Amino acid sequence: MSAPRPTIACLGAGRMGRGIAVAFAYAGHAVTMIDVKARPAEQFSKLRDEALDEVRKTLASLARFGLLKEHETETVIARVSVVPSRDSAAALADAGIVFEGVPEMVDLKREVLAAASKCVGPDVVIASTTSTILVDDLSGAVEHPRRFLNVHWLNPAYLIPLVEMSPGAATDPAVIAQMKALLEGIGKVPVVCAATPGFIVPRIQALAMNEAARMVEEGVATPEDIDKAVRYGFGFRYAVLGLLEFIDWGGGDILYYASRYLEGALGSDRYRAPEVISRNMQEGRIGLRTGAGFLDYSGLDVDAYREQRLSVLVDMLRHFGLARPPVLDRD
Repeated sequence: MSAPRPTIACLGAGRMGRGIAVAFAYAGHAVTMIDVKARPAEQFSKLRDEALDEVRKTLASLARFGLLKEHETETVIARVSVVPSRDSAAALADAGIVFEGVPEMVDLKREVLAAASKCVGPDVVIASTTSTILVDDLSGAVEHPRRFLNVHWLNPAYLIPLVEMSPGAATDPAVIAQMKALLEGIGKVPVVCAATPGFIVPRIQALAMNEAARMVEEGVATPEDIDKAVRYGFGFRYAVLGLLEFIDWGGGDILYYASRYLEGALGSDRYRAPEVISRNMQEGRIGLRTGAGFLDYSGLDVDAYREQRLSVLVDMLRHFGLARPPVLDRD
């Protein structure tokens, strides 16, 4: 008999809370969204109806996409409830995991987290979903901060597989493992990163988005062609090969010399390669060619590895409708 699924409490009934509610309810969890703001009954009723209507519409979209049957949406939405702030203590008493999803204001988050942490047992995991605030700027407000960490979802939370986990200085490693297992249990792909501004994805995408905007500004290409290049080149490739894996695939030395050229040609140190690139070169960690780079390829059947990655790229071609049969000469 499988273990019971913990009830999920979301502090806040906004966009993030609703996305998390869909993700967990779809995976069989009961979810309670808690309105953290005291408001008149009619205003709360309007918020509750808006939240549940958005959840319903999201599930209807997933049904149209074939991820569930239309009649199953009622079963899933029945797992979601929204309660007013006056009922927060009772709702939290039943929670197995708590996610905070209020607006990005440190004082507000600390206030909400402090209050919630007093209403749950000392071993109930509490997670912020902040996209900008460092976890230890919030952890001091939480009773028993060993059970607190940041869990950064990418919107739309119910679709994007990746979730970035950022533990604080006091976070118990067992809590990280527990959250990782919970997320994997609902089909997510969690990664762990240090408490640093931008985490992983926002930090990389900020550079990429600014560079795309800069190319428009400089007249390098039209917005349409830049986006086409990203979809069918950049995004296409990195959906299969991770960035560091791709460095190893071609060789860190190629990136080193390309970076030197771009830094000089464009007159900007934003293209300068970090020290780890030259250090890897000095140590012979070039990538696939030497059996090690950022990743370790010792004992790997390199030909089989390349074949597998290329086969996934071919699948991507088929997905985009770009795989074509060969043109054969006719007699």
